[in-house]
Amino acid sequence: MTTDRRVLVHPDKASLAGAVAARFITKIIDILDEVDDAHVVLSGGSVNTDVLVAIRNSAAQTNVDWSRIHFWWGDERFVEKSSPDRNELQAREALLDHIPVDDAKVHPFASTDEIADLDEAAASYARQLADAAPDGRQNPCFDILFLGVGPDGHIASLFPGMQGITVRDASVVSVRNSPKPPPLRLSLTLPVIQSADRIWLVLAGADKASALGLALAGASVDEVPVAGAEGRKRTVFFVDKEAAAEVPENLIAPSY
Repeated sequence: MTTDRRVLVHPDKASLAGAVAARFITKIIDILDEVDDAHVVLSGGSVNTDVLVAIRNSAAQTNVDWSRIHFWWGDERFVEKSSPDRNELQAREALLDHIPVDDAKVHPFASTDEIADLDEAAASYARQLADAAPDGRQNPCFDILFLGVGPDGHIASLFPGMQGITVRDASVVSVRNSPKPPPLRLSLTLPVIQSADRIWLVLAGADKASALGLALAGASVDEVPVAGAEGRKRTVFFVDKEAAAEVPENLIAPSY
């Protein structure tokens, strides 16, 4: 599926966030030289939020034409708009509120105050994706899709052994009884994630080492969802030294 899959190891969480931020700024400038508008999918979680803060604090971010970037989310907690659990709120506080984005190009999932029913909220986001998609597709061409990884190997809100990871006929899935609170969530499906040109997985900490090692060793996607995270052009695992503890040496790329 993918033409390039690599693991880049950084000494610690702080250097990891800074390196991913710098690479994002460089890459998105390159992408905007080739397309009118870029599409970026954001992720929740502490380390991905640290990346957004590092982007905001970089002097180089002023070289990015932020008004030409569409921002999407890989998943969302189905809670009220003001909840600190919202991935959207975390991303706005970390980055989006501090850069000149085009509000019409920021595409959050609905909150419970906007749409009360979980399935209706999933259908609403699917329509947003379709409205922005080229003819014949159900979602836009994502240039960069960020993902975090849980200790159990989940990505977005696609959890091991749950129905969401097996859905192939929809772009968005409703998640009930999530093993990680809050219980109600919305998530892009695996085929949509895999449609991205570049998937960037950012993970830190010893508790992620087992899931990463299993994914790279060819574990079942149903048991370790991150094993299915493969982009069309490139898949990069940006990790700290602790998370890389079980990665085979031959899969670790030199930093670039």
